[in-house]
Amino acid sequence: MTISELTLKSRDEEPVRRLEIFTGSGRRREWLPEEKARIVAESYDAGGTVSAVARRHALSPQQLFAWRRFARVPLANAPAPEPLFVPAVVAAQEPEPAGKRARSTRKRKAARETGVIELEIDGVAMRVGRGADARTVAAVIRALKAPS
Repeated sequence: MTISELTLKSRDEEPVRRLEIFTGSGRRREWLPEEKARIVAESYDAGGTVSAVARRHALSPQQLFAWRRFARVPLANAPAPEPLFVPAVVAAQEPEPAGKRARSTRKRKAARETGVIELEIDGVAMRVGRGADARTVAAVIRALKAPS
């Protein structure tokens, strides 16, 4: 039996007109680091998906996900940035003597102070209660921090 008897027959009893033979393994593409970085950045853009970006560049999504994972590795080894927040100090209020105030006054005061945050910036104290508008609080803080 010859190779032509095994592979060159078609269903329509017509001879095969074209035969492709692949020899060796396929050549891998070489991507420059700048190209990889550009494609990875494009995959993070809003409005697109990793699969769509991979198709556009003739990549498999798995390859692009691997590039994204390798791009994050240097960030994991980078030193942690300095904290941007001031440490919070929790101070318990001194209990008042039991005989001084009526019971209903204590309940109203406790309800009023629930969820209150007190900020002190350059000696100025600011109390932020529950439901305060975040933009207003941010504007006041910026005004306190601005040089006079």
